[in-house]
Amino acid sequence: MDAIPRTLRPTHGQVALADALARGEAAMGSRMTSLPAHIYTDPARFDHETKRLFERFPLLLGPSAMLPHVNQAVVHDGYGVPLIITRDGDGHVHVLANVCRHRGTRLLDADGPVPATRIVCPYHAWAYRADGGLASLPRAECFPGLDKAAYGLVEFTSIEAGGLIWFSRDPAADFANEALLAPDLDAFGIADLHLYKRKVHEVAANWKLVIDAFLESYHVQRLHASTIAAFFADGITVADQIGRHQRAAVGRADYLNEIDRSDWPALRRAVTYTYQLFPNSVVIVSPDYINLLIAMPQSVGHTLVEDIMLIPEEPQTNEAAAHWARSWDLLDAGTFGTEDFGAAALGQRGLESGLIDNIMLGTLENGVAEFHAKLDAEL
Repeated sequence: MDAIPRTLRPTHGQVALADALARGEAAMGSRMTSLPAHIYTDPARFDHETKRLFERFPLLLGPSAMLPHVNQAVVHDGYGVPLIITRDGDGHVHVLANVCRHRGTRLLDADGPVPATRIVCPYHAWAYRADGGLASLPRAECFPGLDKAAYGLVEFTSIEAGGLIWFSRDPAADFANEALLAPDLDAFGIADLHLYKRKVHEVAANWKLVIDAFLESYHVQRLHASTIAAFFADGITVADQIGRHQRAAVGRADYLNEIDRSDWPALRRAVTYTYQLFPNSVVIVSPDYINLLIAMPQSVGHTLVEDIMLIPEEPQTNEAAAHWARSWDLLDAGTFGTEDFGAAALGQRGLESGLIDNIMLGTLENGVAEFHAKLDAEL
């Protein structure tokens, strides 16, 4: 399905990776390396990661398509902080505490987008605007001297760029690295895509085991033999960095040498781009759809992973609906849900046995080694 608008253009970096693939280059390390097994099982290490990474860095919440219209809100609890993500009447995104400023009551409890012209507390009916400001409260005379401007919902620092929404618990968080991604993401038209489905998976594994799987292609022909292996060459991946985030591409050199690589729709059909958004998310750009995978740690051996699929437009025909249902089932239930997340859970069980001190990384797993080096630098 060629639904890629011809007005979109690849960035220089995206073309450079495709050119490297066409030349048969591969992102490989020069030697074997290893990682200590305890980084996946040690509760003290997990607590340190929580404080140094998840309480400081920008974290992906989801795509702009979560809020397709103004004055809408969605609830988000995956990071252990009760959040409301809103789009106000001017189209600006806000990330607010899902906690009333009066008595601390949870304000919203819904699965999908809900109207947010007024967010009304179910307990005493204090009402807030979509931008978090306190709009009204019953019996205002009972709160003499209350400054409504000072009692808006707690707001977290956030950014919407390239069709994605991030927030941070740190008021001083720097979103410069996320802004650097915007040209690449805009090249895929992410901001204009339709949110097809979302699903949260409970994975009995450390969050890093989930991310590791998307940083190497060594496993693709083995683990994914019955699902997607036929679409990929064995271990032919190229990668670089955009700020602290990794950009990778996989494709077949023979296909790439037969096409005009300045033709973006043709290039999209030949190359799968993957972005590891530091620290805990992955964007996988397939030829006609995009998956976001967001790993949200709950404990040292328990992770919630949200899979979000974005497609060009809402299905208009039975044929289109069947096409996207097949794609969703192949990826979410099969490749991700059963194979990748299943392998992560098996890895966690093995590592928790304490029977090995280190895990080995070959030259095709260089992306994993680089990711953990960045983690260590921040910890």
